[in-house]
Amino acid sequence: MLETTWRPRLPVDVVRTLSPLRRGTGDPTHRVDLDRTVWRTTRTPAGAATYRLTQRGVHEVHCAAWGPGAEQAIAGMADLLGGRDDPSGFDPQHPLLRDTHTRHPGIRVPRTARVLEALVPAVLEQKVTGKEARSSWRWLLGRYGEPAPGPAPEGMRVPPPADVWRRIPSWDWHRAGVDPQRSRTVVRAAQVAGRLEEAVGMAPPDAVRRLSAVPGIGVWTVAEIAQRALGDADAVSVGDYHLSAFVGWALVGRPLDDGGMVEVLEPWRPHRYRVIRLLECSGFASPRFGPRLTIQDHRAI
Repeated sequence: MLETTWRPRLPVDVVRTLSPLRRGTGDPTHRVDLDRTVWRTTRTPAGAATYRLTQRGVHEVHCAAWGPGAEQAIAGMADLLGGRDDPSGFDPQHPLLRDTHTRHPGIRVPRTARVLEALVPAVLEQKVTGKEARSSWRWLLGRYGEPAPGPAPEGMRVPPPADVWRRIPSWDWHRAGVDPQRSRTVVRAAQVAGRLEEAVGMAPPDAVRRLSAVPGIGVWTVAEIAQRALGDADAVSVGDYHLSAFVGWALVGRPLDDGGMVEVLEPWRPHRYRVIRLLECSGFASPRFGPRLTIQDHRAI
């Protein structure tokens, strides 16, 4: 076991900061204990790692890590919890944003620096319900993931490396409920994983071009990756089935389409994703009516 304590200059809320990384309550890579201790797994260049994050006040976080990748996981802890996130110049302006920002000052934008780990679950979420995508993620990790090193909670798994994603047979994609279009996208990305991981060190426009070069990776998926792996506080998931209407109801009291959402968020550039995160943590719920995304079954019979 390796361990360290981080004392950030700005307050940090570990659970809320890392919540976008969690793919449902049954995510085998992310667990939150009743005392708000967070367990996560990752695959670093040095190998698999499990780490445990314990909040000790808003200005102190203890991290313990296990596995071959423990040292690299420890080294990346500050970035993971928003150490590079710069909220300077952000003005909440809107009453709902001001209230949430005051109540939850520790919401930061995380940066995992793991592109493939953000890419695969994002691709699984393309054009299906969250329930379907989370089920596929759990199945694939249960089948192809590695048991989490150290004293991790039972059932935790480490995402497989790129060469394993490349070799998953078509019948297992079907069993996981993943259609051929999405599975081909994951395989293509895994084939050029090394090039995609280089996006971590690029300027945002260059990173977007690098990620978008993979067929099947569009604007929405690029934003989902950038928010998590690159810590991009301005990335907006244009094309999301629910997001534009939610942002519209929260900020202007009516549903918006993607163009309207982009226009409304423009004054907050370069903090547009920060605005969305505050809205998500505000407790606001948009009216529930209109069509919902239909659950599809892509599994083999």
